[in-house]
Amino acid sequence: MRASLGMLQVGSRAALHWRPHGVSKASSFKARQCLAQCVAARWETGATSPNGVGKSLEGGVYVNSYYDSGNIEIEDMGDASDIKLRIHPDPFCETDNCSHAMWFNFRMTNVAGKALKLHFSNAGQCSFPAAWQGYQACASYDLEHWFRVPTQYNTDSGVLTIEHTPECDAVQYAYFAPYTYNRHRQLIARTQAKPGVKLLMIGETLDGHDLNLLQLGTPGPGKPNVWIIARQHPGEPMAEWFADGLLERLTNKHDAVARHLLRDACMYVMPNVNPDGTWRGHLRTNAAGVNLNRAWAKPCKEDSPEVFHLLRVMDEKGVDMLVDVHGDEELPYCFIAGAEGIPGWSERMKGLQDAFCTAYKRSSPDFQTKFGYGADPPGEANMTICSNQVAQRYDCLAVTLEM
Repeated sequence: MRASLGMLQVGSRAALHWRPHGVSKASSFKARQCLAQCVAARWETGATSPNGVGKSLEGGVYVNSYYDSGNIEIEDMGDASDIKLRIHPDPFCETDNCSHAMWFNFRMTNVAGKALKLHFSNAGQCSFPAAWQGYQACASYDLEHWFRVPTQYNTDSGVLTIEHTPECDAVQYAYFAPYTYNRHRQLIARTQAKPGVKLLMIGETLDGHDLNLLQLGTPGPGKPNVWIIARQHPGEPMAEWFADGLLERLTNKHDAVARHLLRDACMYVMPNVNPDGTWRGHLRTNAAGVNLNRAWAKPCKEDSPEVFHLLRVMDEKGVDMLVDVHGDEELPYCFIAGAEGIPGWSERMKGLQDAFCTAYKRSSPDFQTKFGYGADPPGEANMTICSNQVAQRYDCLAVTLEM
């Protein structure tokens, strides 16, 4: 059957009930009315992500993505062995001149022992179709342990197909193991409760989510300020998994390397720069359809408050080094993109970047420098990108880490 998609997205609904401190109920009501009208207008144009909910006519198989980080549209569920789906796109992104799509995350129930065949009809129109070649979708029964399932991509039809017979009544399928907004909140809560950690709530998003920055160590004269930020692109959850592991080690009082590092430097870690996009199930944009990693030249509160507030705090605290963590869709390598093309690139910066790469290769066999994007020609860096803007603005080592 054709499933109805007439549902208001959860993240937008949460924003309608949010009221800042000190704002009257009347003013807040008017603001919510205005926001509701904006959401309704965007819904009509397909700009607000609808979450897919559907049931098959035969066998009572359900599909549901109506939750934190969910994304799927249902085209046809007449036969459980021939389910047709679509990945819902992000809002239109002006800087990228497209509506990005790649991320999917949904749950299927009443499926134990059923031979499922799921067809993603618009896979060929997604942002990085070449990445489907050799790709294997992720699946989980308990949302903690994830495994790969057989997946095929037909380059002629542009259809991605998952074939899987679940062992349990319910199974979750996703583009990559999700790091949901709720898990992000748990990470912030347990980390800020540890000794030597300070939580800085630096602002709010368009949907009313907190922008959480963690300070580890104490700033002081001669101590460099090292910044690690992740998840500017919400459909790259591996970046926040990286931040999770980093924070676990930095807060381990028995780790001598972590103790030494925090004695000599102050660390600022922002595990999720784009909580709105995470909640809404976007691939690359925030609630306003902005690619945050193309907003660093002139961020504003109206459409990119995440970058606006982060850059404001960077100016206050100072930056001596930055690593912006991402996950590349097409290249199966761990590598960095440097700032070679910025106007202020110098031999000193080159030396710092080379030393960083040498140290990283020594400590992690996964990191390499043979494969990557290649360096920008002198003077041709895109200054709207975080690492380029930060390297130029603070005359420091700044890299994009891809994995």
